Amino acid sequence: MRQTALSAAVVAIVLAAASSANAAAVSSHNSNITEAEVLAAQQNWGTALVQIAKDFETGGIDKARQTAGATLDATYGYNMGPVLFKPTLTTAPQTFRITRDGALAYFVGGDKNFPNDTGFALNGWRSVEISNAAIHINGDVAKTMGKVRITDKAGAVTEVDKTWAFKKDDADCTRIVLHHSSLPHKGAK
Repeated sequence: MRQTALSAAVVAIVLAAASSANAAAVSSHNSNITEAEVLAAQQNWGTALVQIAKDFETGGIDKARQTAGATLDATYGYNMGPVLFKPTLTTAPQTFRITRDGALAYFVGGDKNFPNDTGFALNGWRSVEISNAAIHINGDVAKTMGKVRITDKAGAVTEVDKTWAFKKDDADCTRIVLHHSSLPHKGAK
């Protein structure tokens, strides 16, 4: 009986060792989004918008399209599925841009599938100022709402109301998964 108990213990130890030897390495990380990451993601979006405009002026539409595509790939969550993107100046039936191609057309135009797009990012933008009314963070998702002021090379300012949602992807990158933009209501005078 003692030998049976000893044998069972040895078998259990051998099986445990074999199981851990074959187990996959587990990596864990803190996927919570921080306020600093949200602010950096917003700043990166603004910097990219200005860069697309400058690349258009110095390198033409091909350079602007390349920069816009790289921006979409680096900052938006199209790699995770559809992005809920409602650009400022779109109309039915193409109001919403849930695909990368739709977003690219909005920013740089030139896509026959989106004939009304002239390229929002090609408007000579020089600076972007973001003023959040609030930031709501819950785990790996953060939402913001506020004003974005975009200044062009002539000094004219365009102000939009903007709502963003950000989510961490599997590589721990903070990505835009919702982007809603509209012009402020002027009201009766």
